[in-house]
Amino acid sequence: MARIICLIGGESTGKSTLSRELQVHLADRHGLSCSRVDEHLRTWCQNADRAPLAHEQATLARTQAELISEAASSPTSDVVIADTSAIVVAAYSELYFGDHSLWNEALDRQRGYDLTLLMGLDLPWVPDGLFRDSPTVRADTDRVIRRELTAAGLAFHTIYGSGPQRLQQALRPISRLLGTELTDPLPAWGLGQATWQCERCSDPACEHRLFSRLLNTR
Repeated sequence: MARIICLIGGESTGKSTLSRELQVHLADRHGLSCSRVDEHLRTWCQNADRAPLAHEQATLARTQAELISEAASSPTSDVVIADTSAIVVAAYSELYFGDHSLWNEALDRQRGYDLTLLMGLDLPWVPDGLFRDSPTVRADTDRVIRRELTAAGLAFHTIYGSGPQRLQQALRPISRLLGTELTDPLPAWGLGQATWQCERCSDPACEHRLFSRLLNTR
């Protein structure tokens, strides 16, 4: 069974871009057989030319989970990169329809994944001309996802940065998962445009302590 690395987060948080970059990096740089599962909800919306209705949410969440399981069961795959999961559909179902019924199954599915990467909100929100709503919805999605993951005791790593920096942050927990170093060497302090990063970047416990300190100083 392949290891499943799942990227979640609100709209315009870089899930699709990072999932593609991870697939290329793991396959081309490290010789891993890496499959990618795209976001079923986005494909559905494009094909239907509309947003889904309340009664369609459960099927969308279940189909996303089934696509991930199918990819992971392939005997030729070492790693599956999932561009979102049922968690995100459950979050949208709550925010748009007040429906909390999808969370239990979505969280159960998420427990079966080897690594959960939550996209940070540091990237600018960009409309896609299709179904992205607003920065407010993005922030609300992040809030309810964090709430449910924390309440369920599910570990996650928050990924920040842009471009190569975001990729390297994602590769740190993946390196620990796979037991092999996948990141590029950190540049020396103060050279060129390089910025120093703590080796614990994307560690959720470290992130929570940072937030706590910031709150205590206000």
